[in-house]
Amino acid sequence: MRLTDHVKPIRFLKSDAAKLVIKDVQSCEDAQHTLTLLKILALGQKDIEEGKFDNADKFLAELDDLDPKEQIS
Repeated sequence: MRLTDHVKPIRFLKSDAAKLVIKDVQSCEDAQHTLTLLKILALGQKDIEEGKFDNADKFLAELDDLDPKEQIS
């Protein structure tokens, strides 16, 4: 078996506590992407709690008012 075939992290313990963890690059990148998405969600939730948002109808009306060259396709 190659290390890249092993998808679970390898943990080295000392006194029942992890001292070193080895994991493949893809798992590490996936974890970073997950953390980034969680941070974005937390920022969005904070904006909602602070009332810093527009309702969907207002947002869609603003999109309709954009110059056709600027509209998202």
